[in-house]
Amino acid sequence: MPTRIQLLNVDYYLPMVFNAVRIGLILVFAYICTRAVGRVLITLRNYTVRMMLKSGGSTEFELEKRAATIGGFARTTMFALIWAIALLMVLKEMNFDVRPLLAGAGVVGVAIGLGAQNIIKDVLGGLFLMMENQVRINDIAVINGKGGLVEEINLRTTVLRAEDGAVHIFPNGGIQSLANLTREYSYYVFSISVGYKEDPARVAEVLKELGEQLMGDDPYHSAILAPIEIMGVDKLGDFAVVIKARFKTLPSQQWLVGREMNARILKRFGEARIEMPFPTQTIQLAPDTWIPQRDELKQLVREVLKEKSA
Repeated sequence: MPTRIQLLNVDYYLPMVFNAVRIGLILVFAYICTRAVGRVLITLRNYTVRMMLKSGGSTEFELEKRAATIGGFARTTMFALIWAIALLMVLKEMNFDVRPLLAGAGVVGVAIGLGAQNIIKDVLGGLFLMMENQVRINDIAVINGKGGLVEEINLRTTVLRAEDGAVHIFPNGGIQSLANLTREYSYYVFSISVGYKEDPARVAEVLKELGEQLMGDDPYHSAILAPIEIMGVDKLGDFAVVIKARFKTLPSQQWLVGREMNARILKRFGEARIEMPFPTQTIQLAPDTWIPQRDELKQLVREVLKEKSA
């Protein structure tokens, strides 16, 4: 307990005043740091949104939402780090021994890190997925062999809606392969099988004619970005010649264009008498093979029917 003389001495209070001033400065500095970090993160978010808008492929609302998710996570992490350091400095100024606290926090941190390493991996994977703009909401994507419409992109998971309505949920840290089918533009690639007697140049001319007609009709002219591209004879099959072609379309419009093109090919090839063969099989009999005559076949049929009725 301090004596009365010490209480009346101004020097007795100076260390406490200095400690209080230092604590105040620490808190003020932590506040300034949080404000500065917040402004920097907002600037980075706006810059990132502008860069993504220039690259195209997403709406401003979607990019703002994605940037807000990343910015909120970064802000929370940075603020927690700044105030944790400030709290330790304040405790030290109040003559608390922070070494046991640091040791305990280290042990707890290691335990949490080991127990939540999959969650941390998923969150980091989600951050890179968003920052690199690999896939967006309403894209058609194939993730780990499963295809569908991207409905949600979260920090920890990505959600696909398959064509049959099934919902596939992928942890971001577990995404091994990702194919975006609708980024910036798409292609509808198709192969046509024609008979060996058909002229490939004539078939190509018919396809070009159909492609030009399709580009001039609604609603396909606004979905097609370039004239049909005939790649030529792609394969010599067992029973047909395979000709490959493709359309360049707006994202997600390749199937609309492709279905209409298939219908027109079927009709036009029938009118032009272009053969579209199907698999056939030829059987050759050896010269000494016994081939039953008509009377013998009738007798065999009678015997089989007689056995069944018996």
